[in-house]
Amino acid sequence: MSTESNVAAIQAEVAKHREDIIKFLRDICAIPSMNSQIKEVGERIKAEMDKLGFDKTWFDSMGNIVGEIGDGPRTILFDSHIDTVGVGDPHEWKWDPFQGKIEDGVLYARGACDEKGSTPGMVYGLAIAKKLGLLKGWKAYYFGNMEEWCDGIAPNALVEHEGIKPDFVVIGEPTKMQVYRGHKGRVEVEIIAKGRSAHAASNQVGDNAVYKMLPVIEGISKLEPELGDDPFLGHGKITVSDVKVQTPSINAVPDECRVYVDRRMTFGETAEGALEQIRNLIPEKDKKDITVNMMTYDEPSYTGFVFKVDKYFPAWALDEHHPLVEAGQKARVAIGLKDVPSSKWAFSTNGIYWMGKANIPAIGFGPGDEVTAHTVRDSVPLDEAVKATEFYAILPSLIPEGK
Repeated sequence: MSTESNVAAIQAEVAKHREDIIKFLRDICAIPSMNSQIKEVGERIKAEMDKLGFDKTWFDSMGNIVGEIGDGPRTILFDSHIDTVGVGDPHEWKWDPFQGKIEDGVLYARGACDEKGSTPGMVYGLAIAKKLGLLKGWKAYYFGNMEEWCDGIAPNALVEHEGIKPDFVVIGEPTKMQVYRGHKGRVEVEIIAKGRSAHAASNQVGDNAVYKMLPVIEGISKLEPELGDDPFLGHGKITVSDVKVQTPSINAVPDECRVYVDRRMTFGETAEGALEQIRNLIPEKDKKDITVNMMTYDEPSYTGFVFKVDKYFPAWALDEHHPLVEAGQKARVAIGLKDVPSSKWAFSTNGIYWMGKANIPAIGFGPGDEVTAHTVRDSVPLDEAVKATEFYAILPSLIPEGK
């Protein structure tokens, strides 16, 4: 059958399941999954995959939900993180953040955009592709994972601990229904200044750790113009994201100050280079008392599984002429979307592992606009969430064999 015929068959199936897809989306948004507590929402997704005839469904050691469908020699994985950030101040919400609301065809709910909006399309898209014979030669996975607190840790563990290494990956983070093919990397940095405590009434015998940190913070605030630049990924970024002080009381001189830095890296920049830029901001007289280190992540998941990683997330980009990118662009046009150039995310995704570390070709495609992520306007147009199903269903059949 031609691509046109396949798309027509897919669209007929998607139309038939439109209300099921929307209900599925609302159901998973209604289940809180903050702080990587994804078991309950994973169970709801597993039930839908079982209903749709996936060959296997299971939770991996970390507690991510995996569905397998098809038995071909080539493998493709659809990646959608199903954890969310918290709701913040509940009084800022004009509606229940989990039950959400539908207004003018848009679902507003926590996680609707980031990133539960792509899950129904991925699950139904793969089931429809299998039904229509469009997964011939493919084994496909749906991977619903935890990502918000450490990008890439879930796919890293899937590959290195579970032994599942796909040939291609589609990331469902919001892309405004465009094909994205990269984004900046980042490194999370902890700066620790040590001082000496004393009573505030006798502060002259103390050594204030906060004062030692001030020149470093000021230097960071002025550092951005010196950072790297890239024609596609753009300019590097740096931000002080948190400050913590250790002090015996509010009437004492602090003996420790910790500053946390989010450093976004473009091509041509390295983690060690980024750390050294910060170290160079420390006044010579304080170098013995201030340390700059890359952070690590070793928090147990809700299953108790620990997978320790450095909080270094490489920049990545897939060439615009790579067969996966071209297949994604062809799929967009085939399902009736306007032909526009491939683009990139402003924020970070699991692509930092798939392409950044493992060099597994990956693209992004998802409903919604990332500007609503992590806000009280977290939302996804329902037409996009349904339409994305068509993309996920047709894509595997458009990736050339041998690529």
